[in-house]
Amino acid sequence: MRPLTDEETLTFFKKLSKYIGKNIQYLLKRPDDEKWCFRLHKDRVYYISEKMMLMASNFERKKVLSMGTKFGKFTHSGKFHLHVTCLDYIAQFSLYKVWLKPSAEMTFLYGNHVYKAGLQKMTENTPQYAGVVIFNQHDTPLGFGISAQTTAYTQESEETAIAVLHQADLGEYLRDE
Repeated sequence: MRPLTDEETLTFFKKLSKYIGKNIQYLLKRPDDEKWCFRLHKDRVYYISEKMMLMASNFERKKVLSMGTKFGKFTHSGKFHLHVTCLDYIAQFSLYKVWLKPSAEMTFLYGNHVYKAGLQKMTENTPQYAGVVIFNQHDTPLGFGISAQTTAYTQESEETAIAVLHQADLGEYLRDE
């Protein structure tokens, strides 16, 4: 368990800022005055309170499986992939949101892209290829993805056009385990 290097921090924050923009500062400077940080352990980035980190440092690295909330992992090529476990934090601070119709929820949770026919509403002025968080009609976060087109273009497109490219969803727990 170690702090991220400058290069790793830059790569991680670039990926995270696609979804929450400058709201990253709220993850580090929390209103409850407890200090939180990001730590790297076995190529995975964890979001952990400093108090918990100090407790975890009492154990050998080999014996620590995980600590805190896993935000994602670095690939062998140095790219960063967000994991669905960070969805609660991304959903709080997301810049762009998409709400699904009940009929489209299951298709998304099975790992498919979101079509325009399945959209209930979409945040205004969403740019193309921006990170979006996907909610059901009851404002429960289901996953996140990348907007395939701008909001204006999506509203004018056909019902069969892809609106959001799938990245991660809550159904991954069932499919991967």
